[in-house]
Amino acid sequence: MLSAGAAFIGTIAVYILAKKVYTALKWAFLVPVATSTAVIVLVLTATRTSYQVYMSGAKWIDLFLGPAVCALAFPLYDQWETLKKQFAAIFAGVFSGAVIGILSGLYLSIWFHLDQDMLRSLLSKSVTSPVSMDIARLIHGIPSLAAVYVMAAGISGSIFGPFLLRKLRVMDEGAIGIAMGSSAHGIGTAKALEYGEEAGAVSSVAMTLSAVFASILCPIAVSFILRG
Repeated sequence: MLSAGAAFIGTIAVYILAKKVYTALKWAFLVPVATSTAVIVLVLTATRTSYQVYMSGAKWIDLFLGPAVCALAFPLYDQWETLKKQFAAIFAGVFSGAVIGILSGLYLSIWFHLDQDMLRSLLSKSVTSPVSMDIARLIHGIPSLAAVYVMAAGISGSIFGPFLLRKLRVMDEGAIGIAMGSSAHGIGTAKALEYGEEAGAVSSVAMTLSAVFASILCPIAVSFILRG
């Protein structure tokens, strides 16, 4: 069984190694969040370390998530003039993305015959984890399950999003930022920063607006479901 200290140091080491491998190979399926998560799960399973023991050390990493999100304000500040000029397009694009994200969650639930609890948990999959969990509580979903869906959406968006953007010949950094921030939230924003500072800034705005729109639209969607 791993100790709390080993969990803390090991998580950082695994992520750094995963990032080095991704930087060297640039293969979409090796996005660091996905590969490091898979390795950590395998190690915890092999060593029979409980999640509670792991988090007793890894919680210190979790505490840095807030400052890390706040750090996204730097590209926002640098690109402020550009963002003001594109605000209408960003607003419309993110609103469309939020609606599509909610409807896709709804229809996936219907398609796979998921129960009401899972359906409510899936609706907010395209916003950042803390907001998604709060929305899940508000609409009587399962917050922990919502967080899992968010991770799945973020990782899959970071892997397949660039491929789709390439196939659709989307080259504009603003459009890339809207797409990644709206569909893959924080993980997508980290990916958008690889395209440039403008893409990262727009993605930060898109991630924030998506959270606002989802907070309003998810309860409305649930009310229509119940009415139906």
